[in-house]
Amino acid sequence: MVTIAKSRGYRVFQGVNAVILTGVVIVTLYPFINIVARSFSQERYIVAGEVNLIPRGFNLTTYRIVVSDPMFWTNYGNTVIYTVVATAIAMVLTTCYAYVLSKKHLKGRTVLVWIAVFTMIFSGGLIPQYVLVNSLGLTNSIWAIVLPNAISVFNLLVMKAFFEGLPQELEEAAAIDGLSTYGILWKIVLPLSKAVIATMVLFYAVSFWNSWFTAFLYLTEAELFPVTIYLRNLIAGATGAESAGAVTSEVTQAAANIQSVTIMLTVLPILAVYPFVQRYFVSGVMIGAVKG
Repeated sequence: MVTIAKSRGYRVFQGVNAVILTGVVIVTLYPFINIVARSFSQERYIVAGEVNLIPRGFNLTTYRIVVSDPMFWTNYGNTVIYTVVATAIAMVLTTCYAYVLSKKHLKGRTVLVWIAVFTMIFSGGLIPQYVLVNSLGLTNSIWAIVLPNAISVFNLLVMKAFFEGLPQELEEAAAIDGLSTYGILWKIVLPLSKAVIATMVLFYAVSFWNSWFTAFLYLTEAELFPVTIYLRNLIAGATGAESAGAVTSEVTQAAANIQSVTIMLTVLPILAVYPFVQRYFVSGVMIGAVKG
């Protein structure tokens, strides 16, 4: 009887769990599908609130406006370069710093940890940061984008916790075999850290890909803008033209669904990359989060 009661309770749990998870999936997917539908719909249907999951008055006007502009592809290429370079620099600095902090025998380790944590809690502010970047001559260059945010303290602490959980015996054995500190890091530690590395790469890449405010502050030449600035200016231009009454059919269409098109164009590369790192993502976050 106890076995039957348990099996019935388990079946009830499975059913309730399935219903809840199905609801979560629907709630999560609906906004994204709605954005896709809006990006392919005509202006009058969007304004009337008649677009839900299926495009109404299917057209590609706004997509054509955006992708036919050579500056869009220039700025898109800039975003790719900024993201790749910034992520590579951030991963090198974060990995090295986290590996050092994971060594409990290191003298001054506590000071180094608190230096990192202090910058997470307190900062000099926007104006001092701008003055510093400008005085270093980094404005209107890639370095103004990739250097100020090269290390995320949250990512640093997650990697530190992960490295602390690795067996010390492996490193000791490698040291006995003659490997240097860098050799141990490269040949022993990093191959065992694929999960957390993939997770951090995803965190950094998404952050740099979506960033626009840093470029807005430090870049003034249109040829250097990332695609997020280009699309922001397109939204502002279309909205301003519509408010002023100087609208053509194409500008009206752009003003109605440009936000949806913007989301689609900027999110597609991340969606394409995510499946390749998804299997590392959960394990990397959980392992780094439950340690230390």
